Amino acid sequence: MNEILIAVLVVGAIGLVVAVVLSFASVFFAVPVDERVEKLTEALPGANCGACGYSGCSGYAQALSKGEAKPGACPVGGEAVAAELAAILGVEAQSQARTTARVMCSGSCDNTGKRINYKGITSCSAANQILGGGGKCSYGCIGLGDCVSECEYGAIKVCNGVAMVNESLCRSCKKCVLACPKGLIEIVPVRSAAVLCSNHDKGVQTKDLCSIGCIGCMKCQKVCEHGAIKVDNFKASVDPQRCTLCGKCAEVCPKGVIKAAAPQ
Repeated sequence: MNEILIAVLVVGAIGLVVAVVLSFASVFFAVPVDERVEKLTEALPGANCGACGYSGCSGYAQALSKGEAKPGACPVGGEAVAAELAAILGVEAQSQARTTARVMCSGSCDNTGKRINYKGITSCSAANQILGGGGKCSYGCIGLGDCVSECEYGAIKVCNGVAMVNESLCRSCKKCVLACPKGLIEIVPVRSAAVLCSNHDKGVQTKDLCSIGCIGCMKCQKVCEHGAIKVDNFKASVDPQRCTLCGKCAEVCPKGVIKAAAPQ
């Protein structure tokens, strides 16, 4: 009985000593916590999408506290969150150009067709393994909705065989961008024209594949006074930083594949 009591007392004493040592260690080795980081993290939407350019909301908060990032880099939170972050940091909030996801394809069922009738897993990633999804245009939207499944805001729908974005609902989180196996979705400023085609085939071949595909005729490039649109590898593309939304490129496009967003 005495042996058991002694063992209990020894174990208890050891536990007490360890607790005291750990208590002193926690104070001695404590890492100072920046309260602003906690407040900034709480102010962020918690999407952890990485659209801000950092690993997640906590990484962005750390960068903000160190002055390595600006409050307006969170597209999901928008201007409201940017203003709250600026208030925590004690700086002036700066308005940021609103961005949106856009599907660079107009290959609806009315404009293109299929080479094969795919029957398998209802997933663009899976279908893409078989002849690029089976569409006549190997660059086109497969239309099985991987992007729709990833969007938390209901901003994407598949309409007539091609994904379309409701820009008023889009939060530019980039999850749809990562979900598209064809790389057809881009995050661009709302106030910018866009060539909704990703086909790089020669014009004659493109005409056979899609009635609305870009044929690289260069009419848009020639009419743009700001050098915002260029044709490279048989396809036109817009530089959003130079685009002024004059709409001239959309007016001269013989295929009607260039969309000039209305000023907000």
